[in-house]
Amino acid sequence: MDDRNYNLSVELDKIHLRNPTMLASGILGISQSIFERLYNENIGAVVTKSISVDPMKGYPNPTVIPLGCGSYLNAVGLSNPGLHAFSKELSQNKSIPIIISLVGSSEKEFSKMVKVFDSLNILGYEINLSCPHVSKMGMEVGDDPEAVSKIVSTVRVNTNKPISVKVGVGSVDVVELSRIAIDAGANIITAINTLRAMSIDVETMMPILSNRIGGLSGSAIKPIGIRCVYEISKKLQVPVIGCGGVSSWQDVIEYMIAGASAVQIGSVLGSRGPRIFNKITQDLKKYVVKKRVANISEIIGIAHRY
Repeated sequence: MDDRNYNLSVELDKIHLRNPTMLASGILGISQSIFERLYNENIGAVVTKSISVDPMKGYPNPTVIPLGCGSYLNAVGLSNPGLHAFSKELSQNKSIPIIISLVGSSEKEFSKMVKVFDSLNILGYEINLSCPHVSKMGMEVGDDPEAVSKIVSTVRVNTNKPISVKVGVGSVDVVELSRIAIDAGANIITAINTLRAMSIDVETMMPILSNRIGGLSGSAIKPIGIRCVYEISKKLQVPVIGCGGVSSWQDVIEYMIAGASAVQIGSVLGSRGPRIFNKITQDLKKYVVKKRVANISEIIGIAHRY
């Protein structure tokens, strides 16, 4: 196949992406200059850091621990500038494909944020219901099916834009949690978030993270992410965004074969920087040309055949 006759574009409900790579929430996404840098590196879309109504300072250091072999333990504490400061920052955006990650503890908070953000130039929302280390937010909300339904319904009432819900591995089955979110008005599922984890210094005999408990990310969680994407996409047949342990084009392809329509990249940026997006995109191009695949979307969910 002529290398000019390939197509890396994908569809997420009503969202069209030029390629399947996305910035995972929690990494870099709080300034227009960063958004522009990422877009120039050929990213498909940017997911912002999770934004709350009020600013959050996050936890004191240490907040991120490298564990080796491409894995990390972190508890940043959802630090973000808050609704009003971030909406002002985002008002500068003209053409960068941005999805806003929302985090909150009540329906009222989510409603307030969407009413402000909805007039801005954004693609849609990702609701963070799976952060494993913040009290009264994230997974503490996501483990309550009734709360999930109410929050997603509230966001849906206030917007016509696509909504993704970011699910994690908690006390509620990930497929069932995704089903509840879709029934309440979500269009897309993002799977997965970091996994609740901990590390202790054997010399000081103290937890290493300032928050004690954090989230495990990076290569160690990729097989779990692959499994979750496979099960959600096969059983619910909804667009799924894969997330967890992605550092190469092979990881992106594996997630897509499992059923992901797009794939988020996060932890590896700490060691390889934003240029990884352009590198992976160029490698994806080589892969589809080699496999004689006219459109990369043709490989989505191939694993379901077996």
